[in-house]
Amino acid sequence: MSMKRLTTGAALAAGALAATALAFAPSAAAVTPTTATVTASCGIFGGGAATLTATQSGTAATLTLTSSAITTPLALSANSIASTLTMANSHGGNVVFSGTVNPAMAAGSAVTVGPLPGTVAAGDSLDFHGGSLKMVIFGITVTCTSSAAQSPGPFVF
Repeated sequence: MSMKRLTTGAALAAGALAATALAFAPSAAAVTPTTATVTASCGIFGGGAATLTATQSGTAATLTLTSSAITTPLALSANSIASTLTMANSHGGNVVFSGTVNPAMAAGSAVTVGPLPGTVAAGDSLDFHGGSLKMVIFGITVTCTSSAAQSPGPFVF
């Protein structure tokens, strides 16, 4: 047996073992659904339909809120809104996502905050209804709440 054939055989065996290991690796947890719709009331920012988008990687998760019905009365620079998004957990308590992440927005623009990081546990079932979004802009706090559950349902991690 030549050295070339032996090396090729060893490489193929290693590749087969790696493929087998991947096939049996546990799958990463994934949040469902990944988007939900809420109706939010945000005081001077207005109110209406908003979309929440969720991502998950293990216990790390992010939420982003976007809405063309909720608008900023002033021009805002990127990363100038300190946001705290509190989600009600059906298992009791709340899960908080917070940060200063937002795109630049002209006066009258649709509001987007996030992705805001937070920590989740397997089985958490989070809904904006029962929670809130607090945005601090130029020292003024704007609070958004909802009077109905999000659709199609809570985020399950």
